Amino acid sequence: MRLLVFGTTGQVAKELARRRPQDCTIRFLDRRDADLSDPAACHAAILASDVDAVINAAAWTAVDDAEMHEARATTINADAPGAMAAACLRMNIPLLHLSTDYVFDGAGQLPFAPSDPVAPLSAYGRSKLAGENAIRLTGAHHLILRTSWVFSPYDGNFVTTMLRLGASRNEVAVIADQIGGPTPAGDIADALFVAARGMIGGKPGGTHHFAGAPDTSWANLARHVMDQAGLDCAVRDLPSSDYPALAVRPLNSRLDCASFTLTFGLERPDWRRGVKEVILNLGDKT
Repeated sequence: MRLLVFGTTGQVAKELARRRPQDCTIRFLDRRDADLSDPAACHAAILASDVDAVINAAAWTAVDDAEMHEARATTINADAPGAMAAACLRMNIPLLHLSTDYVFDGAGQLPFAPSDPVAPLSAYGRSKLAGENAIRLTGAHHLILRTSWVFSPYDGNFVTTMLRLGASRNEVAVIADQIGGPTPAGDIADALFVAARGMIGGKPGGTHHFAGAPDTSWANLARHVMDQAGLDCAVRDLPSSDYPALAVRPLNSRLDCASFTLTFGLERPDWRRGVKEVILNLGDKT
């Protein structure tokens, strides 16, 4: 299996490199190879390749910054994936693209199914939804994989932040009224490998969800991290209304992942196992 992956520095891209199956070759593209702010370059990079599938693991992920730079976020999160899909259609190969729970409004308490109405609350969510629509419009064989609350041993995610703060503070205040499924980046990478192999073999794609289980709050996730790491740091519940942020976050990020399990055979990963792996592998930052 030959894969072309957009992205090198993100959590999922790093895990794709680390967990690559032995029978898989991957060419990773960084900004020097194909900058997502230049969709035509992304299109050309695919046409110049000789691969079986493309994975887009790159995106504008700075949620609050997108409120101030929505046009640029939309170029990266929507126009570039649309250009990738158009190239994949010409090459007759599948495109696997990561999306987000932020395409939903977070209303209610039930898990969102892939077919549920979308209504993003933020510029980031709007840009990611525009990317989904751009991919679908091309008619390319595609997988849009919505996930949530991604974490890994690499710096810059919630779990590593809690470990850092817990080592230096007696207490942290954490949002308690947002509920979702924390998802280990390594499990997302494994899911993409399985899905890519299946789609190359003729399996259907479409829009699916893949998020960790069980659903929990940010505050309870923080408590679990502190406990597993043996850190004497209390977690104080904080309502979203008391947390200053430019972008509105969905209160309900629960995702119904049944269709992905039915199509590709993978159950939701247990994020508690992922937290243990992060604590054990904190030194692995390459």
